Amino acid sequence: MTRGEDAVTADTAIVTVSYNSGRYLEDFLASTAAATRTDVPLRVVVADNDSDDVVRLAATTRSHGAEFLELGRNLGYGGAVNEAVRQLGPEIRWVLVSNPDVVMEPGSLDVLLSVAGSDDSIGAVGPAIVEPDGSVYPSARRVPSLRTGLGHALFANVWPGNPWTRGYHRDGEHDVRRVTGWLSGACLLVRRSAFDSLGGFDDRFFMYFEDVDLGHRLGRAGWTSVYEPAARVMHVGAHSTQNSSREMRLVHHRSAYRFLAGKYDRWYLWPLRAVLRVALAVRARARSPRP
Repeated sequence: MTRGEDAVTADTAIVTVSYNSGRYLEDFLASTAAATRTDVPLRVVVADNDSDDVVRLAATTRSHGAEFLELGRNLGYGGAVNEAVRQLGPEIRWVLVSNPDVVMEPGSLDVLLSVAGSDDSIGAVGPAIVEPDGSVYPSARRVPSLRTGLGHALFANVWPGNPWTRGYHRDGEHDVRRVTGWLSGACLLVRRSAFDSLGGFDDRFFMYFEDVDLGHRLGRAGWTSVYEPAARVMHVGAHSTQNSSREMRLVHHRSAYRFLAGKYDRWYLWPLRAVLRVALAVRARARSPRP
């Protein structure tokens, strides 16, 4: 089925994950109403990873006509999304997964749905993610290889312009629609049947790289991931991770190792995995502008 600009959204839901996200959540929820131009009610679910002020977040959520799913513990980003998707009925065929610190541009969901419905092989579609300074975040990238991971880990801090880091951060132009290896989990539309067939996000990735892993598994299963810049969202909290704590940097690099070690798990690659583990551990302890 090909969707047009009058895309019906009764089979579409939006899922976001909250963790003390009060300063962003209200703007996100307000933006979802204009993300589609149809009058069909759009189901929005906020899965809460044990925030400090659950009562206030729940009230904010319900004031916008959204559902609040109190998880009672922190399942991580992918785990919380998985739990929210499991609450959705079989009529939901498309799920927009988004961070709560995103503001969706009017009509952006309709554009994503139109692209996703144009080809039965499309498993995920991602928008252009614009940062507060107007730059476009490289949200559509190739799946990293062991060579790219090693080069980036070893040289990014001392040689920022090295070819492995450039290859990791960029995968083609960001002003044209194209097929890509993976899409940022900050905002992407997934086909429910594809997502369910893979078991959703791998919740062993508590934070970071769950989106890389999903894109990799979608590709291996025969689905394509498509970047569509005609749909745009603003990631208003994008710069917060650039000044992230040491603990968050450690989690990021552990997730990077988990993904690459899992992808390249042949016994004879253990020396490279060992070098990768050490290089990532060293890099995790040095502040860097972007992972």
